[in-house]
Amino acid sequence: MIFAMKTKLFITLVGVYALCTAAIAAAPPANPLSTIAAVDVPRYMGVWFEIAKYPNRFQKMCVSNTQAQYAPLADGTVRVTNRCTAADGSTSEAVGAARLVGDAGSPKLKVRFAPAWLSFIPMVWGDYWIIDLDPQYQLAAVSEPKREYLWILSRTPTVSPKVYAELLTRLELAGFDRRKLEITPQEK
Repeated sequence: MIFAMKTKLFITLVGVYALCTAAIAAAPPANPLSTIAAVDVPRYMGVWFEIAKYPNRFQKMCVSNTQAQYAPLADGTVRVTNRCTAADGSTSEAVGAARLVGDAGSPKLKVRFAPAWLSFIPMVWGDYWIIDLDPQYQLAAVSEPKREYLWILSRTPTVSPKVYAELLTRLELAGFDRRKLEITPQEK
């Protein structure tokens, strides 16, 4: 009887410990994600090469040469064209739209790749927060509030190892796990 009670108590304590551990692991980071102060949107436009990313389901087909091109549209939104090379050597392309959240210099955008007729549905819009950007607009890091996604983008297909290491240090200080990053191959 005493053994059964101790066993039940032990199982209960293990269960409570497991639930607490899961809750802590699932809790958002203690420090909210910060963005850069402002972005000069016209200067940000153009082609950006993906240097690294957190793996995600919507880029599974991409094996190399991933890039994004941003172009301003007359209505104030931005045309987003993402391209990559698929495993069979073909080019995969997704075209979407982005809109600023806030004023003209806001580093927070919403992006959608769903058809325009679905744009009234909030769930088709994803967060695109510029969280790091060098003064020359040559290297950027983009994420979203929960830190589930992360992209490192560059104006060139390669980045200086020193500059890349400095960015990784800043990202770690912002709560990102550099071990989750997947380098994007750039084939000629």
